[in-house]
Amino acid sequence: MIRTYPQVPSDDLDQHAGPAQPDGPYPGLQLSAVVLAAGEGTRMRSARPKPLHRLCGRPMVLHVLDALAQLSVARVVVVVGHRAEWVTKTLVEHAPPGMSIEFVEQVEQRGTGDAMSVALTGLPDDVGDDDGDVVVLPGDTPLLRPATLAGLVRAHRASGAASTLLTAMLEDPTGYGRVVRGRDDSVARVVEHGDATDEELGVHEINTSIYCFRRSVLAPSLRRLSPANAQGEYYLTDVVGVLYEAGHKVGSVVVGDTMEVAGVNDRAQLAVAEAELRDRINERWMRKGVTMWDPETAYIDVDVVVEPDVVLLPGVILQGSCVIGSHAEIGPDAHLVDTVVGEGARVASSVCRRSSIGADARVGPFAVLDEGTEVPAGAVVSAQFGNPTGSSPLGTDGGAR
Repeated sequence: MIRTYPQVPSDDLDQHAGPAQPDGPYPGLQLSAVVLAAGEGTRMRSARPKPLHRLCGRPMVLHVLDALAQLSVARVVVVVGHRAEWVTKTLVEHAPPGMSIEFVEQVEQRGTGDAMSVALTGLPDDVGDDDGDVVVLPGDTPLLRPATLAGLVRAHRASGAASTLLTAMLEDPTGYGRVVRGRDDSVARVVEHGDATDEELGVHEINTSIYCFRRSVLAPSLRRLSPANAQGEYYLTDVVGVLYEAGHKVGSVVVGDTMEVAGVNDRAQLAVAEAELRDRINERWMRKGVTMWDPETAYIDVDVVVEPDVVLLPGVILQGSCVIGSHAEIGPDAHLVDTVVGEGARVASSVCRRSSIGADARVGPFAVLDEGTEVPAGAVVSAQFGNPTGSSPLGTDGGAR
């Protein structure tokens, strides 16, 4: 029988609607976060580190940091490893404004438990008079919502647990670590699929690798880990068993939407995650007053801004930091990158890269605007190629430069 537990409600469609605070009975406790992003991601078959593969225009690990930015996190520690300099440089340049990030390197990949031990070197030794909490999450869960993280922290603090896991119920849990319960229905341990008994393989509740730990018990528990498992690695999941055997309470919260905790390990999973995120983005804009004739063919990056009363026809791709003014009409078959479109303008069957299109202008069909092209308000441009310097006229009916 599949048991059910209290679920974390999904947040508003707008991930940037405001802080999702982990309010609870201990609001003064310091909250830190650790993001594990050291893995190579061999199944991606790419020279690019797995955390930097993009979903809707943004590296997946930055989606994780965006979710953390909605919480009152005092410090974020990112554990890097494979291509550490590349990952660090990307996060320094593009992390959410105001986020304090400390980078630590896991030189040898010896498992998540070892990565967590390395991470603790990036946190201050003194957590103050009140014991703080640490949220731990992998860098390859780009669909996690801020409200889900906040709900995990609230449940953790309200229960007084030493650790609280975010878990999920799956009809087919193959490949995932199983949550095994003990006394008082507390979480007794997490057993990885390769180490599970036949009885444990029948459990449908799985670990998502997202935790909240009481800071003071974490380091002592990590020191008691051993690599006595099928992979010969130090598992962070084994901390759960260490805490339970020591008499501590270990709680759990079941996520309501399992897509939130879907990991990305290969290109197929990347495509599934991006499709889910794209659906969220499209629904968000439609609820804000944007018309999409065919949402299935609208591809909008996460940093794009679309004003109310915009109409997107089939086959529209908006990448980078495009801004589409109200009452504009884009499509069909239009591809815009880092382009600003004025109010009431129309762009049909065209490609525009880092261009500016004035209000009520008409671009297309079959126009290509190169970087730096400026189309004045009311101009008409069709079947022409832009000028990188923006210095020569475009079209016979308008004065694009």
